[in-house]
Amino acid sequence: MESGLKGLEAVLAIARRGSFRAAALDLGMSTTALSHTIGRLEASLGVRLFNRTTRSVSLSDAGRSFVARIGPAVAEIRMAMETAQSQRQTPSGLLRINASVQAGREIAPMVLAFLRRFPEMQVDLVTEGRLVDIVAEGFDMGLRTSELVPRDMIALPLGRPQRYAVVASPDWVAAHPLPLTPADLPLHDCIRVRLPNGALFRWQFERDGEIVQIEAKGRLTLDEAMIARTAVLNGAGIGFFIEQDVADDIAAGRMVRLLDDWTPPRPGFSLYYPGRRNPSAGFTAFLAMVRAAAAEHAQDDGQR
Repeated sequence: MESGLKGLEAVLAIARRGSFRAAALDLGMSTTALSHTIGRLEASLGVRLFNRTTRSVSLSDAGRSFVARIGPAVAEIRMAMETAQSQRQTPSGLLRINASVQAGREIAPMVLAFLRRFPEMQVDLVTEGRLVDIVAEGFDMGLRTSELVPRDMIALPLGRPQRYAVVASPDWVAAHPLPLTPADLPLHDCIRVRLPNGALFRWQFERDGEIVQIEAKGRLTLDEAMIARTAVLNGAGIGFFIEQDVADDIAAGRMVRLLDDWTPPRPGFSLYYPGRRNPSAGFTAFLAMVRAAAAEHAQDDGQR
């Protein structure tokens, strides 16, 4: 009978993702193997757990009841396994982290250092624009800018404060008056930015305690920094970026920075996670590295 933990994890993954393909990717198996696993489980139970068409997958009535019952039980089994693993002196197992693309770049060196230090550990770092529920989607921790961290999570600052950069191409600057304050920005030439939650980002400025927010009105709306960078380089208008994404372009003269005195440092990324009663040894070891890095950055900043 296909009632082992893997079969139950498969049911929960499909219910969570609403797709065999997406669930198979999460589980690290082929779509065909996942389909066979579910088929065997349904045959052994004598009920159909999912309604399938060529375009969609949804839980049947029996499936909804089954998922509601096994969800807490599987969570308890996971907790028991993590508790057992936490007794190991050498961290091992899989650590799953969800991050924005920019945050992923920030944490990548630490992930590589972690893998070198603990050769029995594996890390699955998923970078995406959308803001996900890390608990519901099976992640151990998330990494986002501080203002996007859910309030019910424990958060640790990671890395140095971030700055925004307002930039345009040299050709655009040559053809337009140079804005000296946010009020001078031609809003119809400002590329709009969509946040992971679907809202349009309001450009934020601050100088001498004065805070100004503007709403870009450009014809182009984007949610991916590298596409926005390409648009600015091609003269599509003014872009608003995290500084690290365009620092090389500014240094090389491919972009001109605007309103530099209106973009002071802001809180950087935060690593966040739910409260855990019995964290695994790998989870604890990674958090220790994050805390050590944060303390080192604070010490360096204090010596400047």
